[in-house]
Amino acid sequence: MEEFLSRSHGISSCGQNPGSRPVEELIRNGIIILDKWSGPTTHDVSATVKKILGLKKVGSSGTLDPGVTGVLPITLENACKIIPALQHLDKEYVGIMQLHKDVDDIELKKVVNSFVGRIKQRPPVRSAVARRERERTVYSMEIIEKEQRNVLFKIRCEAGTYVRVVCHQIGTKIGGAHMKELRRTEVGRFSESDCVKIQDLADAYYEWKESRSEEIRNYILPVEAAVEHLKKIIVKDSAVFSIASGSPVYSTGISKLSKGISEKELVAVLTLKGELIAIANANMDSDGMMKKKGLAAKTDRVVINKKLYQR
Repeated sequence: MEEFLSRSHGISSCGQNPGSRPVEELIRNGIIILDKWSGPTTHDVSATVKKILGLKKVGSSGTLDPGVTGVLPITLENACKIIPALQHLDKEYVGIMQLHKDVDDIELKKVVNSFVGRIKQRPPVRSAVARRERERTVYSMEIIEKEQRNVLFKIRCEAGTYVRVVCHQIGTKIGGAHMKELRRTEVGRFSESDCVKIQDLADAYYEWKESRSEEIRNYILPVEAAVEHLKKIIVKDSAVFSIASGSPVYSTGISKLSKGISEKELVAVLTLKGELIAIANANMDSDGMMKKKGLAAKTDRVVINKKLYQR
C-alpha cells in the first residue's frame, strides 16, 4: 500500500469523486483497456473506437502490429493528455515461436535464458522508430510448452522491446526461429482481466444513447486509473485553479504526497477528492516538498477543467 507524507488533509467542498462523473464526462475523460483483435493496425483500432463513441480525438499508448492481439490502453479525448504516463510501462506477452529446425530442449532453454537481462536489439524494418541499436531489459522469459518446432513462451520486458526481434535473435543461435503468434497480456497494472471487447463497448454505448443505461461504466475507466502507478501530490482546493491554469505546484499548496518522490520524476497531481488535475515533473524530492517553501513540481499537462474550482 502506498505511503503518504501529510501536512493537512482538509475537506473538499468542490469537484466530484471520479467515479461519480456523468457518463458524458466519463466518455470524454476516460480510458478503455481494449482487447485488440488480429488484423487491423493500432491506428485503425483507435479510429474504430473514435467512430463508435462519436469523439473528436482518441489515442493509444504505443502500438501493436496488425497480427498481434491483446491489451491495448486507449485514451479518450481529454484523457489523451496523459499518454506520457502510459508510454514507459512494462509489458507481458504470450506467444508462439516457430523453430526452423529441431532443437534439443536443454539447449533451447539455455539459449532462451541467455536473453534474460539487458539485451541489445535493432527495431524491425517496419517500425515507427529509427532503426538504431538500443538496449532494453527482458525481466523473464519462460518456455511454457514445446510441441515439435512450436514453442509457447511468456516474456516480461521493458517498454520498447520488440518480441519479434527477440525471437529472431534466439534463432540466430539455434539455426533459425521466428515469431508465429503473439498476444499482449499485461501493460503495467492492466491485464487481460481488464480488457473490453469492441462489440461489447459498441453495444453498451448504444444502450446508453437509447435508454441511458449505465452499463457503459463497466467498459470505460476514469482517467485517474491511468496514473495509479505514478507517485502523487495531493493539493488543497485553494491551489487547484492556478495549477489547472498551467501554474507550477508550490509546496505551500500541498496537502499530502507520496513518499519517495525523486527530483524530475513524473508525478500525478490530484485534488482532495482524487480528481486528476495534471501530470507534472517533480522539482524537489518528497522531503524537500514537505520541509521547504518553493516550486515543488512543474506542471506538464493539465487534465481537469479549471471551472470546477473557483479562483
